[in-house]
Amino acid sequence: MTVFPMSSPPPLAVPPIVNPHQAATVGAPRKAVALISGGLDSMLAARLILDQGIHVEGINFYTGFCVEGHTHAIRHHERAKPKRNNALWTAEQLGIKLHIIDVIEEYKDVVINPKHGYGANLNPCLDCKGFMVRKAREWMEQHGFDFIITGEVLGQRPMSQRRDTMPVVARESGAFDRLLRPLCARLLPETLPEREGWVDRHKLLEFNGRSRKPQMALAEKYGFQEYAQPAGGCCFLTNQQYSHKLADMWATRGSKQYEFDDIMLLKVGRHLRPRPHFKLIVARDDGENNFLDGYRKRFIHLHATSHEGPLALIDGTANDEDIELAARLTARFGKGREAETVILTVTDTAGNSRELKVAPMPANNIPPEWYL
Repeated sequence: MTVFPMSSPPPLAVPPIVNPHQAATVGAPRKAVALISGGLDSMLAARLILDQGIHVEGINFYTGFCVEGHTHAIRHHERAKPKRNNALWTAEQLGIKLHIIDVIEEYKDVVINPKHGYGANLNPCLDCKGFMVRKAREWMEQHGFDFIITGEVLGQRPMSQRRDTMPVVARESGAFDRLLRPLCARLLPETLPEREGWVDRHKLLEFNGRSRKPQMALAEKYGFQEYAQPAGGCCFLTNQQYSHKLADMWATRGSKQYEFDDIMLLKVGRHLRPRPHFKLIVARDDGENNFLDGYRKRFIHLHATSHEGPLALIDGTANDEDIELAARLTARFGKGREAETVILTVTDTAGNSRELKVAPMPANNIPPEWYL
């Protein structure tokens, strides 16, 4: 019986190719599909394989929880940042084709029922990585590609990028040893592309740990002077505040189900829950005012007419007393916050409007626990 040391788990056997068109034509270049998040790691991983003469195409899965391309485009304070999809931009820098695939509905089960649990927040990182690689494996088989590339680095993330969890992703995704992690490949067992000589293992890397200095140095070597955050961080579920708002929504509704609009609204505005049966979503600037305006017909909404101020939505059921409280809070966040009274227009979901005159609520009268 062969015994493998603990630090080097046995290679995962790969099952036969499912798609009869999978096998490459003799002499044709091998083809790899790269998971492209828009971060630096996946960019470097794809470049390393491109440098070995492999045909690479990128794939990006849209879950609805992505950070970029939404709040950056809405908020005033984000205007200095380029308004772009970083995955598309990365593919352009690499000169490869990118396939963006909507997995919003399929991804719900990953968020709601993660087999391996959540991380520090509501981030199901290990289940998420397995899901992404499984979808990439399905795409690979359907399109006659040979293997999968990710930008994972051993020891970089506490759930999904440990020595004991990396084989879990390979096994549960069905990718087995057709999954290659170029940035840390020399610290891991050989994969099929390495054993078959499709790629030269000696030209792969052995990055390890949470420091991004090696990646940044490699980016400089390649001449990549502009790139997204080196640590990735492209998912709202890793954000403590966002996860708290999502947990509050689930607890209030008594169900962990959600729709796309639900998770989009959690990204925008101040969220306050002054009463168990309703929540107030208050815009923080003109960009958010414009965004929330698109939802005004679904909610009771308020805006000041006597002073410049935010649009606010009431999510839940609210009686007259609740609406007056919501109006006082809305007035607090506008330019009439120091005025004795502020006049607001309140409009219900049927489009009926009425005026309400209230005294803005003083900041010290708003309990911290109201803020989500």
